[in-house]
Amino acid sequence: MIRVLIADDHQIVREGLRRLVAEQPDMHVVAEASSGDELLHHVQVMQVDVVVLDISMPGPSPTEILAVLGGRDPPVETVVLSMHPEEQYAVRLMRAGAAAYLTKDRSPEHLVAAVRKASSGGRYITPSLAEHLAAAFDRPATLPHEQLSERELQVLRLLASGKSVKRIAASLELSPKTVSTYRARMLEKLELRTTADLIRYALSHGLVD
Repeated sequence: MIRVLIADDHQIVREGLRRLVAEQPDMHVVAEASSGDELLHHVQVMQVDVVVLDISMPGPSPTEILAVLGGRDPPVETVVLSMHPEEQYAVRLMRAGAAAYLTKDRSPEHLVAAVRKASSGGRYITPSLAEHLAAAFDRPATLPHEQLSERELQVLRLLASGKSVKRIAASLELSPKTVSTYRARMLEKLELRTTADLIRYALSHGLVD
């Protein structure tokens, strides 16, 4: 049996995923998590084969989570299930160790196939993602925001969606000072001056849904 951990901060989503997994004869859900910290706690105290991971949860960034899961012995494989388009995060997270990246508009069959593929140590890549991966590996990173860390990119998207520093800090379980530090780093890396400049940059590069 494939032991699956569902990590999403929306209870309705977790319930739907739990029912989907329960319908499969070769897998079952061993735990659920609503934050990155809760997820990492679960994998420390129980055996998990595959994590179905939403990347917008509070707590550690997705790349931090992938590093911890991939560093376990044996490694815990990860299927990212996200509302964000492939072009925004997929290449970055596949490079960081994710076994699959699926958007939430994909059919349930894709997710089931991805979990099975991940459990065997393989990677599940949709045709559209294959195109993005090929394009990314054929060229150097040239866009300024590609040098941002996963957390910095997450903060940038939240700023561009109209959230204040305090609201971002609360949603990511960080201090406002830490969020302000990320904002300062982004301004420096992107060679911008104000938060308004960051918002305009994010909008112009399609980083906001």
